[in-house]
Amino acid sequence: MTSETLTRPATITDELLDRITARVVSSGGGVWKLTEVYTGEVITTLPQSSPKDIEAAFARAREAQRTWSQWPVKKRLAVFKRFHKLLIENNTTIVDLIQAESGKARRMAFDETCDPTMVTSHYLKRAAKLLAPTKRGGPVPVMSTSTEIRQPKGVVAIIAPWNFPFATGLSDAIPALMAGNAVVLKPDNKTALSPLFGISLLYEAGLPEGLFQVVCGEGPDVGPTLIDNANYVMFTGSTATGRFVGQRAGENLIGACLELGGKNPMIVLPDANLDEVVEGALFGVFGNTGQICMHIERMYIHDSIYDDFKERFVTATKALRLGAAYDFEPEVGSLVSVDQKDRVASHVADAVEKGATVLVGGRERPDLGPAFYEPTILEGVTADMLAGSCETFGPVVALHRYSSVDEAVALANDTEYGLNASVWGTDLAKAQAVAGRIEAGNINVNDALAAAYASKGTPSGGVKQSGVGARHGDQGLLKYTDAINLSVLKKQVLSAPRDEPFEKHVDQTLKGLAMMRRLGIR
Repeated sequence: MTSETLTRPATITDELLDRITARVVSSGGGVWKLTEVYTGEVITTLPQSSPKDIEAAFARAREAQRTWSQWPVKKRLAVFKRFHKLLIENNTTIVDLIQAESGKARRMAFDETCDPTMVTSHYLKRAAKLLAPTKRGGPVPVMSTSTEIRQPKGVVAIIAPWNFPFATGLSDAIPALMAGNAVVLKPDNKTALSPLFGISLLYEAGLPEGLFQVVCGEGPDVGPTLIDNANYVMFTGSTATGRFVGQRAGENLIGACLELGGKNPMIVLPDANLDEVVEGALFGVFGNTGQICMHIERMYIHDSIYDDFKERFVTATKALRLGAAYDFEPEVGSLVSVDQKDRVASHVADAVEKGATVLVGGRERPDLGPAFYEPTILEGVTADMLAGSCETFGPVVALHRYSSVDEAVALANDTEYGLNASVWGTDLAKAQAVAGRIEAGNINVNDALAAAYASKGTPSGGVKQSGVGARHGDQGLLKYTDAINLSVLKKQVLSAPRDEPFEKHVDQTLKGLAMMRRLGIR
C-alpha cells in the first residue's frame, strides 16, 4: 500500500487530539505542525512551551508532589494497577497514534505498547519492597540501629526521544511516580501524541491532577530551563546532547541517567544456527526501520560461514515487505522524517563513494512515502566511512569477515560506544565466554536485542560513550530516590568519658572492634 491510498484510523479524532494536546503547558500561542509520517499531511498543531511555561509546569508538579509523596505506597500502586488495565483496553488507539506520528510498521508499534505494560507489572511487584525502610545494625551492637529510608527526589524531568516515544515517555516515568515523585516530560515534537494519550490514561486511573506535566519545544529552547528546575533528569538520545544534559545537571548538582548512542556489533560464531541468526538479524537490524538504540549496525561473521550467511541474509532482506499501512502486513515501515531519511542516505552514499558495495537496498522509496528507505546491507565498510564509525540509526548494516575469536572481539570493541552487543553460537558456554569479553551494557546470546531489554528485572544501560546509569531493575526505581540514613543511639556510649584517661577509651575501642570482627558484627 502507498501513502496515496492510506486512510487515517478512525480512532484518531479531532476530539481526541484536542483533548490530549491541551495537556501541554503553553501560554504563548506558538505551535508545531505535527505530521503523519506516511503522507506528510498535518495531523494537528502541537502547542509549544516557553521558559515561563516550564517554570509554571514545575511549580504545579511540585505542589502536587507534596501530597502524592505522602500517600501510602499501597495507595499509589493502586493507580498503576488501574493504569495497567487501561493500557490493554486502549491498545488499538495507542498503536494507531504511534504509527501516525512515527511511521513505524504496526508490528513494531504494537511491540512498543507492551513496554509500559511490562514495566508497570514489574514494579507493581517490586516497588513496595524497594521503598520500605530497611533496618540495619548500628555501630554499637544492641545499643544502636541504622535505618535506610527512601525518599523521592521531588520532580523528575524526562526527555524522551522520537524513536520509541510511548515506551520511553511512560516507562521511565512509571517508577519515578511510584517512588513518590512528580514528572515533567518533554517529548519530541514529532512524536508527542502517544505519550500524551498515555498520560491521559494515568489521570483516568487516578493520578492526582498536576502530578504529570508535559512541555513541548525544540531541545535548545526548552532543555536548559527544564534541567535547571528539576531534581533529577532522565534522558534518552544522542551522545552529543547527552553530554550537554549531563554537564548542565552537574552544574545544578542533580543526578542524571543518560542512555545515549550506539554502534552495536553482532558476532556470529562458526557453530551458529544460521537459520536462527538470519531471522534474528532481520529484527535486530531492520526492526523499527533500524531506529532502535540497541539495533545492530555491524556484523562479524566467521570466514567458514560468511558466504553462506551472506547469501541467506541478502535473500531474506529482499523478501521483507515495506509499506505504509495501519495493519500488520508490512514488516518494515518508514523512517521518522525526511531529515532522518536523508541522514541514512548520506551514510550509504558516503560508503559507496569510498569503496563499499551495496548488496541489497540502498535506495529511497518515495513511491511508498516521503521518508521510506530500503533495508540495506553493505560490504567493504571501513572506519573512514560514516557508516563505519558513526551511528547511522537506520535500516543499514555492514557485514565483515573474521578469522579468529580474538579478532572478532577486538573489532566489536573498536568503538567509542558500548550500548548493546549480540553473540550467536550453539555452544552456549563458548558463546557466553565471548559475550563476557565485549564492552557493552547489554549483551545478548542468540538474540539481537530484545532478550536483554525485555528483562525488566535487570538494569539496562550503556558503558563508554553510550551512557551513564540504567533503567530497569531495582536501580531503575531507586535512582529516583535519595537514601536517608536514620540512626538511633539508645544511650550515649560513643563519646569518651571526660573524667577518664583517653588512652583507656582507645584500648576499649580497639578491643571492641576486634570482638565485632570475630563475631561477624558490622
